[in-house]
Amino acid sequence: MHIPDGYLSPTTVAVGYAVMIPLWMYGFKKLKEKLNEETLPLLGVLTALSFIIMMFNAPVPGGTSGHAIGTALIAIMFGPWVAFESVSLVLLIQAVVFGDGGVSTWAINAFDMAFIAAFVGYYVFQWLKNFKFAPFLAGYISINVAALSDSIILGIQPIFWSHNGHPLYFPFGLKESVPAMMSAHLMVFGVIDGVVTQIVYSYLKKKDSKKEEVA
Repeated sequence: MHIPDGYLSPTTVAVGYAVMIPLWMYGFKKLKEKLNEETLPLLGVLTALSFIIMMFNAPVPGGTSGHAIGTALIAIMFGPWVAFESVSLVLLIQAVVFGDGGVSTWAINAFDMAFIAAFVGYYVFQWLKNFKFAPFLAGYISINVAALSDSIILGIQPIFWSHNGHPLYFPFGLKESVPAMMSAHLMVFGVIDGVVTQIVYSYLKKKDSKKEEVA
């Protein structure tokens, strides 16, 4: 799902950063409110988990890749703004250090995998939290909504930015990008993300329950 450099028009890149910079600034304030000696270790572990599972990329027909993201799990445990900031940092490190996703496309990648996934995952869980498999659905739905946004942004590139009928940036339209991205995430990566979210959330809750019993 990481969009590389050169796949998006300069206009798309500029709009992405114009939208995301104020969100990052506000999110950073919310992050500082949540951070303390008790929350920092767990947040660090979950952020590292997000980093690791995103590194397992699989090619997706249509010019990009797919993977689990783990954003919903962080959002459930710490709120959507904290998850947004944490996963944005993960994406920046991956782009700068590992070349996984572009630096110019960092804002759009963060919009999809950090912002959208965090808020969708958080509110799906809140709506369904009395249901046993709410964490699974939060992970599954959040990554698929993020993938849909990703595929639409890619798919509109040849519609708006072509020269003499030849795409200047991402070459595939919506008819190719949306089915390719969504089929992979609906059938594979969404399930993985949901399972990871369910298992880790259940483990953390059991661990908290044992602590309360001991106390």
